[in-house]
Amino acid sequence: MRRTLIFGLAAVLAAAGCGVGETPQAEGGASASAGGKVELSFLVFETPNLNAAFWDAAIARASAKVPEVTIKKLVTPNIDRTAYAKQLDAAGNLPDILQSVNPAGFAQAGKLAPFTDEELKNFIAPKAGAIGGKVYQLPYNTQVIPVVYYNKDMFAKAGITATPTTYQELLDISKKLKDGGTTPFIVGGGGADTWADMYPLTGTVATDVYKTTPDWLLQRAQGKVKFTDPDFVAAAKKIEDLAKNEYIDPAGLSRSYADTEQAFRDGKGAMYPMGSWFATSADANKPSFEVGAFPWPTDDGSPVTPTFTGGGTLVSATAKNVELAKKWALAFDEDKENNDAFVKADGSIPAIKGYTPPADMGPVYNATVEIYQKGMQEGSIFDAFSQEAGDGALPPGLADKAALGVQDLITGKKNAQQFAEFLDDEYAKATQ
Repeated sequence: MRRTLIFGLAAVLAAAGCGVGETPQAEGGASASAGGKVELSFLVFETPNLNAAFWDAAIARASAKVPEVTIKKLVTPNIDRTAYAKQLDAAGNLPDILQSVNPAGFAQAGKLAPFTDEELKNFIAPKAGAIGGKVYQLPYNTQVIPVVYYNKDMFAKAGITATPTTYQELLDISKKLKDGGTTPFIVGGGGADTWADMYPLTGTVATDVYKTTPDWLLQRAQGKVKFTDPDFVAAAKKIEDLAKNEYIDPAGLSRSYADTEQAFRDGKGAMYPMGSWFATSADANKPSFEVGAFPWPTDDGSPVTPTFTGGGTLVSATAKNVELAKKWALAFDEDKENNDAFVKADGSIPAIKGYTPPADMGPVYNATVEIYQKGMQEGSIFDAFSQEAGDGALPPGLADKAALGVQDLITGKKNAQQFAEFLDDEYAKATQ
């Protein structure tokens, strides 16, 4: 979910190369590929975890299952990948297949091909992210957002013998840590990584708003609720109070995502609320202490597990061959080795029926998966605020605005009521 600065269209196209996404066309709309195969363009993004070699290997595995297709890999420059896809579309160069791009706007404009119920039969949550009842993005991956990762040594030194099951217990633990000279929460979000400050609020919105009103954002779109309603303000007030009590250090907001992660590994604070993708990083870059994990607690101790399921491939409605593109997308997202690779590199929890992670996964990843599996068993799965997809999602761009507002909430520039008013104002602008 990393968000970065968006440049102008000219700069973007220059970064990708002139005519990106364009391929010679053969008669009947097929690409003039060698051996009569259809060449399809595939837009991916690269990170330190998901590097060029990772994508090349994953593409090769899917292509081996769909030999009628050859893939032309396109790589998103260092900008928001959804914004980049929109700019490519505006230039008439929407790729045939896209990875982890938000379908909002594209689907409503008829730019994407929906997947059928038959094509979605192997997915655990086949209707996740549906727009108007249709699914345009394969719901292949689940993330728990947030998980509270914690430093077991710091907990033990402070005399904390159990993880909290209620919000008051979380506050009690935070006070004990602070009184002992330890910063309770590591929260960052500097530079282009403002999104990384969202996760304490994502937790409180799940426990205080979505727990009683799971379709709250859909109701917001219908004008039935507002951010200034008491339940949402109460969720924001918890974050305001965490900062006022110095359980969150506002100075940490200047850290990038990578620096925030490193600050936790360096023992700069005891708890790190972050998406479940942190788990494999914690296992791979072992700090000097043991890392534990627990879900963000509710007031009454009842379970709430905020998650996002989706993030898979999408197919352009004008792909050179839509059916082959969908066949290839399914092969890519359902391939066992591909999913194993995503698990090991990026902490994915594949939402594929019958899938089991590799047996050699580390303890932090396994503890994270246990939180998700327990949520499934308890029926405590709810949306993760600012991460939603489909009809019940924030308008495009509003998650970024919310992250900026959270910075003001933590630094004291806005109180909870003012933050909620800010979100209502931005929501109105985004939906005009």
